Amino acid sequence: MDRRRFLLTSLAGAVAAPRRAAAEQAAKPRRIGYLSSLSARGGATQLEAIRQGLRDLGYVEARNLVIDARWAGGNYERLPKLAGELVALNPELIISAGGPPAARALKTVTTTIPIVFISGSAVAAGIVSNSRGLSAT
Repeated sequence: MDRRRFLLTSLAGAVAAPRRAAAEQAAKPRRIGYLSSLSARGGATQLEAIRQGLRDLGYVEARNLVIDARWAGGNYERLPKLAGELVALNPELIISAGGPPAARALKTVTTTIPIVFISGSAVAAGIVSNSRGLSAT
């Protein structure tokens, strides 16, 4: 399985679990946070790929999905504040697209919201102790 398919499958699993009644799901869109160390312009292609993958799985913004994106614009000192803003929105998961600096900022503000790392190695950066349970197969 290639990396893109693995990422999209992981995101879909996190967004879909646990399943709610169809009426509740229709009434309340799924919420995902997205934290990037890049600017909105610099990270647009990556976020659009995620949006497309989620659309392929039936999740469409303004219909049944909300993506709250925060961009540090290359200023890593902004990451902790932006991470806090995302956590305050209570998303079902947060995508860390800023490598280890963004992941570290997220780890300091939440231990309950799942974080999906899409760049860098969380284990090698010391953000998580092991990759048990994480597999690309």
